[in-house]
Amino acid sequence: MTTAADCQADVVICGGGVAGLWLLARLRQQGYRALLIESEALGAGQTRYAQGIIHGGTKYALTGAVSGSSEAIAAMPPLWRACLEGHGEIDLHAVRLMSDHQYLWSTASITSRMAGFFASKMMRSRIAPLHGDDYPTVFRHRDFRGQVYRLEEPVLDTAALVHALAQPHEAAIWRGQLQQAAADKDGVRLTLADGEQQVQIAARCLVLSAGKGNAALLRLLGRDAPQMQTRPLKMVMVRGNLPQGVYAHCLGASSNPRLTISTHYDAAGRTVWYLGGDLAEQGVQRSDAEQLAAARQELQALLPWIDFSACEFAALDIDRAEPRMPDGRRPDDVYAEARDGVITAWPTKLAFAPRLAARIDELLKTAGVLPAATAEALPPWVFPGYALLPWQEEERWS
Repeated sequence: MTTAADCQADVVICGGGVAGLWLLARLRQQGYRALLIESEALGAGQTRYAQGIIHGGTKYALTGAVSGSSEAIAAMPPLWRACLEGHGEIDLHAVRLMSDHQYLWSTASITSRMAGFFASKMMRSRIAPLHGDDYPTVFRHRDFRGQVYRLEEPVLDTAALVHALAQPHEAAIWRGQLQQAAADKDGVRLTLADGEQQVQIAARCLVLSAGKGNAALLRLLGRDAPQMQTRPLKMVMVRGNLPQGVYAHCLGASSNPRLTISTHYDAAGRTVWYLGGDLAEQGVQRSDAEQLAAARQELQALLPWIDFSACEFAALDIDRAEPRMPDGRRPDDVYAEARDGVITAWPTKLAFAPRLAARIDELLKTAGVLPAATAEALPPWVFPGYALLPWQEEERWS
């Protein structure tokens, strides 16, 4: 077994999803000698299962009450837009914008229409009812009986986002598994292995931003806190001759959309609808076959003028990781806790990645972890590569 030269870093980040990559970019822009470790491929965890929606809190106001979630997340779309335009804290001008807005639609039911009414009144700066001539094509049908609202929240290509965050810093992104880890108030000592190679890393702070993987990393450090909870989803992918450019939420009776549709494309360029919302929340109680049947039934009920008979359907089981809450509810905000050289963090939502990076930045400075004076380059190591999006993996359709 060969051993690479020892490596010194200010901060080591575990987890190559959007949260970890955003933090890496922010810290390196400030002059930190920051290093990111990913055990699989970049974006291979929760990131690649995201719909790419940059929520701004609207869906949390659907019952007529602004919650802690809606207040915390309200500033996120403008922040992301500034980055997408090339003048924010991270330059994301190269990221493909799938759509610069989304839609909400109500059905003919009174509860659905009331949800739309409340959302349009409470979030009027970002949501507006449309007239029929302005409806997206998918709703321009004589049998549509609801109302459509335009929602000023963007949708991103998550694969392009991962690439844009990582490419300027590829030399500081290493593949491997942590074999040993110890941390205290004086610093962190890590052993990273990739195949037959090992490298010993000394750092002033370790950031755990690996989503569900945080639990195993904490155990490696001999810690049992902070604790984690997961909220499962059973998403559905639909591939076929479908309307393109659909990014829409169907309003129901709860604070969660009855159905969320985002449009993506497989490796051959075929249109894929990715279905979330209540369908995915309730789907965890169903088998794959039952979930696919429920998805067909829901699509037929909500969009009966579209023929789904020739479409392919596939289910995806996802575990969203977040800090454990006393009552099991979903967190309202990001989470970051510093203890003895380790910061454990969960963004809780894709849109919160910049907010989490800012929070961790504050914790580092409070702990006196500032950029080192040396600008010495990191030694070479194996780059982990980029994960495919699930609908681009053909085996998932079999």
